[in-house]
Amino acid sequence: MSDVLERFLRYVQVDSQSNAAFADQTPSTACQHDMARVLAADLLELGCEDARADEHAYVTATVPASAGCEHLPALGLLAHIDSTTDAPGFGVKPHIVHYEGGNLVSGVVDGKVIETTPEDAPNLRKLVGQDIVVSDGTTLLSADDKGGVAEIVSLVARLREHPELPHPTLKIGFVPDEEIGHGASLLDIEEFGAAWAYTLDGGFPGEINWENFSAASATVKVYGTQVHPGDAKGVMVNALTLLRQFDEMLPQDQRPENTEGYEGYFHLHSASGTPSFAEGHYLIRDFDSDKFEARKQLVRDAAAYMNARYGEGRVEVTICEQYRNMAEHIRDKMFLIDNAIAANAELGIESRVEPARGGTDGAQLTYRGLPCPNLAMGGQQGHSIREFIAVSSLESGVDFLERLVAKFAVEQ
Repeated sequence: MSDVLERFLRYVQVDSQSNAAFADQTPSTACQHDMARVLAADLLELGCEDARADEHAYVTATVPASAGCEHLPALGLLAHIDSTTDAPGFGVKPHIVHYEGGNLVSGVVDGKVIETTPEDAPNLRKLVGQDIVVSDGTTLLSADDKGGVAEIVSLVARLREHPELPHPTLKIGFVPDEEIGHGASLLDIEEFGAAWAYTLDGGFPGEINWENFSAASATVKVYGTQVHPGDAKGVMVNALTLLRQFDEMLPQDQRPENTEGYEGYFHLHSASGTPSFAEGHYLIRDFDSDKFEARKQLVRDAAAYMNARYGEGRVEVTICEQYRNMAEHIRDKMFLIDNAIAANAELGIESRVEPARGGTDGAQLTYRGLPCPNLAMGGQQGHSIREFIAVSSLESGVDFLERLVAKFAVEQ
């Protein structure tokens, strides 16, 4: 078993699911401290003398530059330690399937086969004859983003074993709560000490993202008037009905299931309520800054219309900006993309420079002053019980990082 596979199988079995219900604290869940402690211990064992996990479950460490590269700017490598709440994430039981084509079966749960078809995940067709890591079908796998975590730690192990491999000083960072929009917000960029960085939080090998959605969340609170339904005529104002009407005011063709590429969307992520009070949580996304602002305004306008129709104060909207399109700050640093493309080419991997229809810690760090494109870690079908990652993707991920850091062993 390769070093990176061993680490990955061990890491995914450490519970570290974040929870937006406790987003007012960092980390949002105590179990993320467990993951942070495991990683800090591994990095210390690999010779990173300053490796530490802080009170917020941020793990940082330094890999000294190879001989002759001490004067070069430091390069950061980051990934996140939490997994999403979009699927069950506690008690992950990984196993390896030798894939011979057709449907990829993760397991059988309550008599139902949990499987992924090549139509669901077209990259499966490229993995015939290979070993693939899956969960047992009751949980996600947590390849997002423990695939990236395992690849970075395995790179550190390789560089320690082969000190002749060229690289600048490397700054390693693992952060909590990325899946709930917090991510690297507490990372002290100046103290971290990298001139530029990469996150490993993308998909199939070869993927490179330097554009992403600008993102905001919107909380819509609707206040109804509750009376006995037998006496409701002319009196009841059903908050659930008003929330449904509010949702119908947003463009139906601009929902995630109807968009692709550079198209933005409104996404009703969760909703709950009673006739007296209802609440909806929306994700607002767009690549274009002007369109992004227009989307936020449309949500406010819909609330204003509802209040004008049903009475002031019926609908309250709170919009919180989460991150911005990193393209705004990377266009003048395209060597970051060129180096990643060159590293892929050395491995015979075709690079795919694609806009990320989602967010990474890199978007937030870039906007705060640390240019940080996003790179593939190999995982597929993330945020679901059908999540998987090929063993070859994990292993090529370490090979890719070895070649990437070598590109920064010269002046940029």
